[in-house]
Amino acid sequence: MKMQTVRGRLFASTMMGGLALAATMSAQPAWAQDADVAIEEIVVTGSRIRRADIETSAPVAVISAQTLTDRGVVQVGDMLNQISANAPSFAVSDGTGSAAGNGQQFVNLFGLGPGRTLTLVNGRRMVTTSQSRGAEGVSGLGDRVVDTNIIPTGLIERIDVVQAGGAAVYGSDAIAGVVNFVLRDNFEGVELDAQYGISSRDDYPKQSLRGTFGKNFLDGRANLAVDLEWSKTESLLDYDRPRSNLGRVTVSNPLNKTPTDGIPAVVENLNTRFVTFNANGVISRAGPPFASQIGAVAGQPIQSNAAGTAFVPYNVGNLVNPMVPPFTSGGDGLPFQELASLNVGVERWVGNAIGHIDLTDRIKLSGEFMYAKVQGRDPYGNQASNTVLNGADTGSGAIALSRTNPYLTPAMAAAIGPGGPPLFVSKFWTDLLPTRENTSTTETVRAVLALDGDFDFAERNFYWSLSASHAETDGETSGWGVNTARFNKAVNAVRNGAGAIVCGVNADAVTSNDDAACAPLNPFGIGNVSHEAQLYVTTPIGSDYLNSQDDYLATLGGDLFELPAGMVKFSVAYEHRREKAKFTPFTAEQQGLVGSRVPTLATKAAYNTDEISGEVLVPIIGGDFTLPFVQSLEFDGAYRRVKHSIAGSEDIWGAGLRWQIIDGLTIRGSTSRNFRAPNLDQLFAPSRTALGSTGNDPCDADRINSGPNPAVRLANCQALFAANPSFGPLATFQNLSENFDNAQVTTGGNPNLRNEISKTNTIGFVFQPSFVPGLTIVVDRIDVDLTDGLSAFQPADFMSACYDSTSPSAEICSTFTRDAAGQTVAATSTTFNAGKVAFRGETYNINYRFPIGRFFDDRDLGDLELSVDATHTTRLETSVTGFDSTREDGTTVRPDWLVQFDAVYAHGPFRASYQLTYLPETKINVFDTIESTPTPEIKENYRHNISAAYDFGKYTVRGGIINVTDEEPSYPTRSYGDIFGRQYYVGLNARF
Repeated sequence: MKMQTVRGRLFASTMMGGLALAATMSAQPAWAQDADVAIEEIVVTGSRIRRADIETSAPVAVISAQTLTDRGVVQVGDMLNQISANAPSFAVSDGTGSAAGNGQQFVNLFGLGPGRTLTLVNGRRMVTTSQSRGAEGVSGLGDRVVDTNIIPTGLIERIDVVQAGGAAVYGSDAIAGVVNFVLRDNFEGVELDAQYGISSRDDYPKQSLRGTFGKNFLDGRANLAVDLEWSKTESLLDYDRPRSNLGRVTVSNPLNKTPTDGIPAVVENLNTRFVTFNANGVISRAGPPFASQIGAVAGQPIQSNAAGTAFVPYNVGNLVNPMVPPFTSGGDGLPFQELASLNVGVERWVGNAIGHIDLTDRIKLSGEFMYAKVQGRDPYGNQASNTVLNGADTGSGAIALSRTNPYLTPAMAAAIGPGGPPLFVSKFWTDLLPTRENTSTTETVRAVLALDGDFDFAERNFYWSLSASHAETDGETSGWGVNTARFNKAVNAVRNGAGAIVCGVNADAVTSNDDAACAPLNPFGIGNVSHEAQLYVTTPIGSDYLNSQDDYLATLGGDLFELPAGMVKFSVAYEHRREKAKFTPFTAEQQGLVGSRVPTLATKAAYNTDEISGEVLVPIIGGDFTLPFVQSLEFDGAYRRVKHSIAGSEDIWGAGLRWQIIDGLTIRGSTSRNFRAPNLDQLFAPSRTALGSTGNDPCDADRINSGPNPAVRLANCQALFAANPSFGPLATFQNLSENFDNAQVTTGGNPNLRNEISKTNTIGFVFQPSFVPGLTIVVDRIDVDLTDGLSAFQPADFMSACYDSTSPSAEICSTFTRDAAGQTVAATSTTFNAGKVAFRGETYNINYRFPIGRFFDDRDLGDLELSVDATHTTRLETSVTGFDSTREDGTTVRPDWLVQFDAVYAHGPFRASYQLTYLPETKINVFDTIESTPTPEIKENYRHNISAAYDFGKYTVRGGIINVTDEEPSYPTRSYGDIFGRQYYVGLNARF
C-alpha cells in the first residue's frame, strides 16, 4: 500500500471532518492506514498543533481548487458566496437608489458581519484592503476587512473554513469563524488558463487569463512558483435586467385607514419617476416639492425641451398618492433607474511568487510575495442635481431663475412673462460632470519571510517557526463633483454691454463674480453645458487611504509527555502586530468646496498589539487504552492573552472534546470566548458634518406599522405628532431625508471603544458508516452570543432606538433634530459598544462518493459523487442599541435554510457537474404582514448550474451554464436569487 502524501492526507481527512464541497477525494479512505506505515503529523487550520488525526473538535469546511474550476469561478468571492454558511456579498445595488458599492467582496460567515470573520493566507493574517465606510459613504463606520479579489485563484490548493470561533488561536476578528486560503507551495511546470463568459442577453462578459510557472532547484530541495492572472467583469445598469428595470418603489397607500384593516400601508409603484425634476429642467414655484408646485403658466406644468430652446408641457404622470411626493408612475420625470447602476464592474491584476529552500534536513527558509491591483467601476457612482427636494440651503437646491436669464430664448421668456413670483429650475444633470463614474482602486503588496525547523530533545520532537510580514494597501476612491461656490457663480448668468453671456454678480459675497475664469452655465435642456463651464464648476472628489500591517510571529510546539492513550502535545506562540491607517481626502473635500462646503480633514492613526497564546492536545482514551463505546477521547484547549495599545487587555480561551464512540461515529463539541478589537476608523475617524440622507424614519406612514414591536412604535410616533401639530397628519407623513441629502449628518470616531466579546458553543457528529462505503454525514450545532458589539449607529438606528423603545432615552432621541414640518435636518453617526448578536443554527454536510460499477458487476462506469451543503438558521437576532432587537432569521438576509446540492460524475478524462441552489419562501423583514407591505411573502428560488470538462492530456477543455433556467430573483428582490440571469462560459487549460 502506498503512503499518501502529506497534502493528500490533509485534504481528504479535513474533507471528512468538514464540508464535503470538494469535487474530488482520494479513492483510498484517508483514515485507513497500515499499522507499519508512519503517519506524518501536520498543522491544520484552527490549531497550531501538529497532529496525525486531523479531525478537530470544531467544525471545519473545505473547498478544493477543483470545485472552483467546476463552477466557472474567476473571482474567489463568487465561490464563497455559494457556501451555505456564508452570507453572500454582491456588488449589486439594493434598489433604494443607493450606489452599488466598490466591487470588493468579503466573507461574512452566518451573517454576523464581515468584520467578524478573520481572513488568513497560509495561516497568517492579511492587511485590510478596505476603507471603512458608512452607509452614506462617510469614513468612520463599518468594518475593515480583506477583499477576496486579491487572492490568486491559480495558486489555491484549498480553502479552509473554521465555522465559529478561532480567536484563541489567531486573535481578533475570529468570532464567526476563520477563512484560510492555502496556496500551493511546490508547483512545478507551466500551466496556462483562459476563460470567457457571456450572458444570454449578450452582455456582462467575464474574462480571465492566468499563467502559473514553477520549478524545483537543488535536487528538489528548493522550489519557486510564480502566478500571474487577470480577470474582468463589466458593470450593468438597472435598464439591463427585467427586475431592476421595473423602476419599483413603495409609496404610502391612500386607501389605508387603520393598522388592522387588511390594507397595506404602502403600495408598489412601477415605472417610477421623480415628479419634480428631470434632465431637461422642470420649472417650479417656491415651496414644498408637491406636484401642485410644478408649473408657471396658467397652471400648466412646463419643462424645458431637450434642446433648451422652448418650454413644453410637462407630463406629471400618475400620482399614486398626490399628498406624498416625490414619486409618480410614468410621465416625464427622471426615471428611478438613473439613480444607481445595477452592479459594479471589477478588473483585477494579481501576481504572486512563493518559494522555499531546505537549508538543512531540518530547517526550511520560505517566502511569499504578493501584488494585487483591483479596480471597481460604478458608472452611476456620482450624480449632480439641483432640485426642490434638496432644499435651498443644501448647496444643491433648485436653481433660482431670473426672468431675464440670457439663456431664456424669446419664446421661453414670453411664456413665463416679465414679472410674478420667483421661479426655479429643478434639474438632474446628465451633462455637468465629465463622467458619473466612480472608481475604487486598491493596490496591495505583501511580503512574508519565514524560517521553520524542528529538533529532538529528551527523546521528543519539537518544531518551531519564525516569520515576519509586511503588507500595505494603497487605495483610492475617485470621481467628479460640483464646486458649490463656483456653480453658484456660473449659473447666475447675464449679458454684458457687448451682449455676450457672462457670469453675473450676486449680492451674496460668497457667490459674487470675482473670478475672471468663471464660465456661465446654461441650466436648460441636455447637452448645453459648455466645455468651459464644465471645467469651471466641477472638481475631482474622493480620497486616498493607506493601510499597513507589520506582523511578527514565533511558535514552538511538540510533545510534552506520554499518557496511556498517547502523547500530550502543545504549541505556544508570541505575536506582535502593528496596524496603521492614513486617510487623505482630495483637495476639494479638504477645502470644503463640494456639497454643503464642510471641510473633511486628513487623519492618520495606529495601534499595536502583543499577544501570547498556548494550546494543548490531551488524549484521554485511545490507542491500547479503550473502553466500551469509547474508542478514543481527546481534549484540546487554547488560551490567548492580548495587550492592545488602545483597547486594553483581553483574555481569550477555547476548549473542546472529541469522542469516537465506535468505528465511523464521532461526537465533537467546543466552547470558546472570542473577541474583536475596534478598528482604526471606528476609533479615530475625524468629526465631519456634511449633507446626507438619514435612512428609514420609523414614523413614516409606510413604516409606522412595522418594526420589532409595531404597537410601541405607533404609540411613540403618535405622541410625537400630538406634541407637534405642525408636522401634519401621521397617516400621510413622509420624511424626505430618507432618499435625499437633506440633513446635516455629523460622523466621527469614538476613541473610548472597547473590544466586543462573544461566547461560542458547538456540538456535532461525524458519521462514516462502514456498511455504506464512501458516505460521510457531518452535522454541527453552532451557538454564538455577542455582547458589547461595535455598533455603527447611523441616524436610522438612533431613530429606531428612540421610537421602538418602551422607554425612549432623551440622550438618544436628541441625536437628531426635526424642523417644523417634521423633516430631519440634523443627525449623528458614530460607533458605540452597545450591540448584541445571538445566532443559533446548524450546518449539515452529506457526501457520498462511489463507483457506479459497484451496482453493475463492478464494471468501470466511472465515479459519482453526491453532496449536500446546508445551513439551518433558527435564530439571528441583532441589536444595535442593546435593548431593541431585530430578528433576521427567516428573512432574505438570513433565510431559515440555505441548501446547495452537488453531483459530480467522473470517468477517465471526462468530468461533469451539476449544482442546485435552493432558497426557501421567506420575508424581507420578519414582521412583514399585508398591513405593512404588498408583498409580505417572498417566494422560494431555485437555480441550476451545469458544467463539463474533458482532459486531452496536456490540454483540458471545459464549459458550463450558470443559472440554466434564467431564474430571476424572487419578486420583488434583486439579491434573493441571481439578478444576472443565464450565463455561458468556456475555458481552456494547458499544462507543460
